[in-house]
Amino acid sequence: MLLLSVTATARDYNIVDFGAKNDTTVLSTLAIQQAIDQCSKDGGGRVVVPAGMFKTGTIVLKSHVDLHLETGATLYGSTRLEDYTPLKPAYVSLRTQGETVQLIYADRASNVSISGFGTIDGRGSTFKKLSWNDEGITRPHLLRFIECQDITVSDVTLRNSGCWMQHYLACDRLHITGIKIFNRNNYNNDALDLDGCHDVVVSDIIADSDDDGITLKSTSPRQCENIVIRNCIVSSHCNAIKLGTETNGGFRNIIISDCVVHPSADQSSQFFGDPSKRGTSVISLEITDGGTLENVHVSNIVAEGTESPIFIRLGNRARGYAKDVPVTKVGTIRGVHLQNITVNGAGQTGCSITGLPGHPVEDTWLTDITIHQQGGCGEVAVPEDEKEKDYPEATMWGVLPAKGFFVRHARNVTFRHINITTTLPDARPDFVQVDAE
Repeated sequence: MLLLSVTATARDYNIVDFGAKNDTTVLSTLAIQQAIDQCSKDGGGRVVVPAGMFKTGTIVLKSHVDLHLETGATLYGSTRLEDYTPLKPAYVSLRTQGETVQLIYADRASNVSISGFGTIDGRGSTFKKLSWNDEGITRPHLLRFIECQDITVSDVTLRNSGCWMQHYLACDRLHITGIKIFNRNNYNNDALDLDGCHDVVVSDIIADSDDDGITLKSTSPRQCENIVIRNCIVSSHCNAIKLGTETNGGFRNIIISDCVVHPSADQSSQFFGDPSKRGTSVISLEITDGGTLENVHVSNIVAEGTESPIFIRLGNRARGYAKDVPVTKVGTIRGVHLQNITVNGAGQTGCSITGLPGHPVEDTWLTDITIHQQGGCGEVAVPEDEKEKDYPEATMWGVLPAKGFFVRHARNVTFRHINITTTLPDARPDFVQVDAE
């Protein structure tokens, strides 16, 4: 029997062949875009950024294109806002009410990837914060993918976005693996935002961010669902791994496992988060704008130096994803499993699981949780204010009445093998429950 093996190799499109210059004083946007357009027109392949330093404004990825950065290649974002093209997608969400700017953009593309061991550096510190909601308006995102399918982002280093490093909105079949993220040069410097995405694997990434680290959001009625996050190392001044704050659609079937959370080795700057730079929380699970959070499993987490390690919050901020779409009911949290979590060097605050009167957090299991915290507190009264409409944050009530877990408005919450220790003597009990069972 004769076996014939044929290997098909997609064509490479080197940006230098289209006129890109290894010179950061020269803008290569047009050359890079021409390479992308030609590659897509020809049926797909690799658009290659060779070793060197190239400057660009907004580039738009197309279907069947792999933007490949070779070792030693750095793609720098322009420091002039006028080099970024304002774009408005058809998809309606809280974050797409108008035109936004970003360095690399894709809308309704399929089979798109960014690969290689090069670097994309947005030089985001250039773009000053001018108003409270200016992210993506006067401060560019680095990567933004909207309504795309079959996306892979692998191995690259992403640095210094003007706001969120990468925003994937309403995307399906997304695989992010092996990338390194450093985002500590401006406000709203999240590392990764998955927003209403389905069928996602995030693995083996190293993320160091001023704002939230790995974040799931739902800024439209579309749920984030069928998400696996594993084998990641995360540093954040805020929340290392968070589901929230925008929650219109909610979250379902989420698995988070085998991650390490620790303070950044670079503490030279801080824009948001805990003043001690230890980080606000390890795990935050939130529903505040309607929506449902269900079937979330978090396991095998090791963390160091965070203020309030575990925060589960059902609130009623009720912010709609569009002005003419009000949120008319409180959401739900049920089916949460936290297992085998170890936290060392936590702050005094404690952890909390809180719902609202008549709207409890339901069916939650916490097993094999060990938390060593600072301690040193006297007795603390139960906070009277429910803060129903407040922005959800693990430190929203200050130091909690329990050094372990403050549980209020919750049903069917089970604790097994919970160990709470403190460095200094602490008068607070391990658990305080109010309207909880």
